[in-house]
Amino acid sequence: MEWVVTGFEVTGAAILTVGSLVALVSAAVSLRGGDPRAAYKRARQDVGRVILLGLEILIIADIVLTITVERTLQSTLTLGVLVLVRTFLSFSLEIELEGSLPWRRGSASRTPSERPDSEPTDTDLR
Repeated sequence: MEWVVTGFEVTGAAILTVGSLVALVSAAVSLRGGDPRAAYKRARQDVGRVILLGLEILIIADIVLTITVERTLQSTLTLGVLVLVRTFLSFSLEIELEGSLPWRRGSASRTPSERPDSEPTDTDLR
């Protein structure tokens, strides 16, 4: 099972490396033909998405490792902290990329007629 964990870790690292390079090259190409701010924003979003995907794969490796290692308090706490940190990073990056909390996205995009009567609108919360 150790090779499975290693496979997920290598895959996560490869996604982070290759994806970041592709995102930066793409931003450099768009920088040549247009607005520097738009190129920066695109690079930032693309790299953020790559980091999210890489973190998800690394979390899978942590979960598999949790199942396969000798269960001691120290190994369980270490892996738990790793998963918490990576999950927090994923959550923070997702908020940064999307600009809103995940549970607020669906209600913000609906029209008033699509909202249930019990769902508050932004004006109700002010």
